Amino acid sequence: MATEITVPALGESVAEGTIGEWLKQPGDAVAVDEPIVSLETDKVAVEVPSPVAGVLQELKAEVGDTVEVGAVLALVEEGAAPAAKGEEAGRKAQEEDASSGSSPAPSPAPAPAASENNDNSQTLSPAVRRAVLEHGVDPSTIKGTGKDGRLTKEDVIAAAKAKTASPAPSQSAPAALATATATATGGERREERVKMTRMRQTIAKRLKGAQENAALLTTFNDVDMSAVIEARTKYKDMFAKKHDIRLGFMGFFAKAACLALKDVPSVNAYIEGPEGSQEIVYHDYVDISVAVSAPNGLVVPVIRDAQDKGFARIEKDIADFGKRAKDGTLTMEDMKGGTFTISNGGVFGSLMSTPIINPPQSAVLGLHRIEDRAVVVDGEIVIRPMMYIALSYDHRLIDGREAVTALKIIKEAIEDPTRMLIDL
Repeated sequence: MATEITVPALGESVAEGTIGEWLKQPGDAVAVDEPIVSLETDKVAVEVPSPVAGVLQELKAEVGDTVEVGAVLALVEEGAAPAAKGEEAGRKAQEEDASSGSSPAPSPAPAPAASENNDNSQTLSPAVRRAVLEHGVDPSTIKGTGKDGRLTKEDVIAAAKAKTASPAPSQSAPAALATATATATGGERREERVKMTRMRQTIAKRLKGAQENAALLTTFNDVDMSAVIEARTKYKDMFAKKHDIRLGFMGFFAKAACLALKDVPSVNAYIEGPEGSQEIVYHDYVDISVAVSAPNGLVVPVIRDAQDKGFARIEKDIADFGKRAKDGTLTMEDMKGGTFTISNGGVFGSLMSTPIINPPQSAVLGLHRIEDRAVVVDGEIVIRPMMYIALSYDHRLIDGREAVTALKIIKEAIEDPTRMLIDL
């Protein structure tokens, strides 16, 4: 009996997705809860598992198709066993001969089963599959260095680098069209067209909408990071030993932001409703969206009730988000909500930026790289580790005085971390 595999509920306000990759093909054996297809939604990639064990019988959609929640994706023959490749080829040849009226040719001998070292398609982890798609390489041509010869993410990256060094244009990148034109010097200039993913299209739409619908303004300040660096240096080993997580900078800024949002509640609020009958929604909690770079674009998972969490819990949440963003295992629930965003461009070397708010939120804090600069302290020129920080905000809701005040509270809390302990 064939079981229908349908598009599951994808999350609040998400009604459809795009077929990103078929992880199984017709004739492949599938186990219970084994993913058979990856769907791209506006926010995350979702793998759809099979509810039964059997053989994938038929695909009802192709890569790139848009499918709605509840639509049939594939059929799985429950309890069936996959036919050997040689037997399947012989069966199809006999069927074709029968339909043409010719006498059947002898069935070819079954091909020897591929070893696990060569058949990587059955052993790819989600992280490796995404690396294959991202870099446009053929996994069957890569020798795995993992356990039992399985491919690792590092194997894929190494193969991609080797392919980039080759003068031949890529032929394996999905949905890509490579063109080359000759130059006067005899060389070639190449172009490649790749369809934008649903996630990238949504990011573009939301950021453009934020600029069009909000009155965006950015205020800046700079922060002396000496006290935080000293605290991390002094306590990092004890912190890691006790909590099994590294003490980073984001925990300090998250707690400092909680102080600022408590004292300036409009920065933690947002505008809701149609033009002419809008309301301001205030929150007595702080759900911090943390901007994380993922293979398909920027995602913003949420640290919920950050005002009640300690440094260790916040750091663990951030580390978990970063790992799952790279592996492509973040869920819609991870991204839901958020009252304020922190974006750390400093990890990429950014000196200064004007971040864009994450609608419907009204403010975002931008962090940047730390560098030694000459500053004046008590009338003397000294060298201090300084960071520029930026607060972009919706001027329709937040006045300049409130924005500057909030940023100043964050600056003071970072320069004197004791304030975070005694709620000042």
